[in-house]
Order: sequence, then C-alpha cells, then structure tokens
Amino acid sequence: MALGIRRAGGDVFTTRRLILALKTAVAAAIAWFFAPLVPFADAEYSYYAPLGVLVSMYPTVADSLRAGIQSLIGLACGIAIGFGGLALVAAGTPGIAGLALVVLVGVALGGIRALGVGRDWVALAGLFVLLLSKNDPDGFSSSYLATMAFGVLVGVVANVVLVPPLYLQSARDRLSELRAAVVAALDRAADSAGEGEPDAGSLREDGDALAEMAMAVAADVDEASRSERANIRARGIGGVRDENAQRWWGLERATYLTRDLLDVLAQHDRLDERHGDPALLEAALRRVAELMATPPVDDEMGERVDAAWQSIDAYAASVPAVEGTGDPHHQPGVWLAATLGRITDISRRVSAALA
Repeated sequence: MALGIRRAGGDVFTTRRLILALKTAVAAAIAWFFAPLVPFADAEYSYYAPLGVLVSMYPTVADSLRAGIQSLIGLACGIAIGFGGLALVAAGTPGIAGLALVVLVGVALGGIRALGVGRDWVALAGLFVLLLSKNDPDGFSSSYLATMAFGVLVGVVANVVLVPPLYLQSARDRLSELRAAVVAALDRAADSAGEGEPDAGSLREDGDALAEMAMAVAADVDEASRSERANIRARGIGGVRDENAQRWWGLERATYLTRDLLDVLAQHDRLDERHGDPALLEAALRRVAELMATPPVDDEMGERVDAAWQSIDAYAASVPAVEGTGDPHHQPGVWLAATLGRITDISRRVSAALA
C-alpha cells in the first residue's frame, strides 16, 4: 500500500520537481511584470505571458524549447481558424454554427502529430479568437500571440539560466537500482532452484516488477540524455553520458533475459531431470547474480566472469542431451544454461567497453 501511495504521489516532493516549480514561478512573475512592454501587444492581455511560461517550462531545456515552439505553432493555426470562424459569422452564418465549425476544424487539425503539445492549443486558440476578440480581432490576436511568445521566451531562458537541469547522475543512480533489482531476482530464483520447487507466483511477480522498473529507468535515461542538449552544465561530462549509455545497453538486455529465465522456472511446480542438477543450477544462478552485482569497472570483474562461466558449464553438463528426452522442443535446462551464458557474456562486454 505504501508503495502504491508513493507511486501515485509521483515526483511532487522531489528536489528536481520543487526546483522546476520554483523556476516556473519566478519566470511567470517576470513575464507578468514585463508583459506590458511587449511590442504589438495590448497591456490588457498581459495575463497570457505567464501562460506562455507554463506551456514552455519542462524538466529539460530541449523539451522546453520544443514545447514552446510547438505551442506557438498550434496557437497560430488556431488563430487562423478563429479568423475563419469570424469571417463566416460576419457573412451571416449563425454564431452557434461558426463556433461548431471552429471546434471541428481545430480538433481535426489537432491530430497532426508534428504539432506535439501544440495540438491541444489549436481548437482552444480558435475559440479564444472567436469568442473573446470582441470588436478588435486583429488587436486581440496579435496581443495573444506576441504575449504568449514572450512568455515562452522567458520560460526557456529561465530554464537555461536558473539551474539548468542535468539528470545524468540521477540516471546513473537509477541504473544501479535496476541492477540491484536484477540481482535480487536472480538470488530469489536461486533459492527456488535450490528447493527444487519454484514459487511460480513469486517468480512472476519479480518478472513483472523488473518489466515495470525497466520501463521507468528507460524513461529516466532518455530524459537524462535530453537534459544535456543546450545545457551549459553538460560541458566536460561526456564520460558519464557514455557510461550510462553502455550500462543501459547491458541492463536492458540482462533484465529481459532475467525475466525470461524467471518465466521458464515458473512453468513447473517441481524441477525434474530436464532441468539438470538443482544444486548446480542454484550455484550458477548465484554466480551470475554475483557477477551482475559487481560494478562493470570493478577489479574483481574478470574473476567473477570466469566463476560464472565455470558454474554455467558445470550446470550445463548436468542437463540431459536433447535426443535423450521425450520432447526435444521443451528443454528448460538447455534454455536456462544458454540464458545464464548470455547474461554473463553481456556483463563481460559492458565491462570491456568501460575498461
């Protein structure tokens, strides 16, 4: 229950979220204060400047710039649609029909994926122009777009200048958490193998948890990569970026293989001769777990790779030959040995790449 509450709460009280909130508040206040000075805009519409900050303030500088540009393009499209609606109404079309047409066209154009977050602003901007422009649609539209653009500019500049976000260390920590989760799952799988009676429910829960965590870590690593772009704090940290990329390459594959391994073990209530020697399987799982727990650049990495291979070879030797079993297409022991070998080889390759 506590985990569910924490997940539901998300990042509300994390340092990175609070910093983003503070920067957004400062930028919104600055935009509001200087909005009356924006050229081609009426001071009456200064409240659109803080709105421009809100639509452009994202966790990374690159995301802020992209979202700001997309929003302004969406606004421009919406304003054009709004003018079309005004023209129809001026030509005698009933107001309710003009409104419906503006919404229809705006929502339809909002399906253009290239607009990104600006898709949501097309219909909204069209409605604003149609319903709020009063007797001065030109003045309202130019003020609306110019003031929003000013707010977007302030938001992007604030994100660049005020503690520009850089999440490489956070991504590194998340990768370590995923590695620890894989190690824990392998250790529990070893416990099941040693008992000879796998706990299918527990193994499947571990597999599902790894899948969910891997998706979250993938998003964190991607965000960390985006946080480098247009970021003055990213200078001279290429080593951390390369390390994260290499570690994620290995962990993504090791996590997938571990999930498959857990699934194979969970298919049987009791290990039989097709699984080979349970004690040797347990030992192989332990050695691979120890290997996964070892940082890629650790001095003991080579020894643990060798130990893992020796245990895997010993276990594989206990697995019956395919031709000596009833069903040559269902050989869990062969698959388990091969999967453990793949995880070991991936760990070796990551270590070699980072050496």
